[in-house]
Amino acid sequence: MPGPKAPEETRREQIVTAAYEVALRTGIDGVTLRAVAAKAKLSHGLVVFYFKKKDHLIGALLDRVLATTAMLHVSKDVARIPHAPERLGALLRQELDRLSLDPRGRRLFFEYWALGVRRVLIRRRIGAALERYRAAFRAIAEELLAPANGTDVTPDALAAVAVSLISGYALQAMIDPDNFDTGAYRMAAQSLMERLAPTPA
Repeated sequence: MPGPKAPEETRREQIVTAAYEVALRTGIDGVTLRAVAAKAKLSHGLVVFYFKKKDHLIGALLDRVLATTAMLHVSKDVARIPHAPERLGALLRQELDRLSLDPRGRRLFFEYWALGVRRVLIRRRIGAALERYRAAFRAIAEELLAPANGTDVTPDALAAVAVSLISGYALQAMIDPDNFDTGAYRMAAQSLMERLAPTPA
């Protein structure tokens, strides 16, 4: 049964939110126009009006998944930390904590990653999102790895390692949640980052 009239952008958002909820429960394969219409309490025809095909809805859903998993939002508390090594460690902890709160959302990210092997547009969008994610870490790494530090580690490499630690954490926690020690991983990741990015004398 169709719901009341709503502005176009509001209606699109309602449909994508419903698709996200369906995907969290069933995975990407379970996202059908009918399942999303039922979840959103809208008619199938209205969902088809906004998203002509399932692929269009899957593309819009990817934006939501990337916004919740591959976007770096530096909290005010982290941004206020004056020293780059401590700020980098706090940012790493923030991201590991954030991802641990939404394991199903991270699972969707990896589903899209696998789908990107066959679909070049999805692969490109994920690649662009990951580049933006690395760039946010790179800004701190550039400050931290001033030429006076005398290290061969580049800001690009340090940013890539930080993102790899976060992605690896999410993947291992998703695959083996009962045996994966998240606290020990956080401490090891922090220690590794400190070794790669020594505090200047």
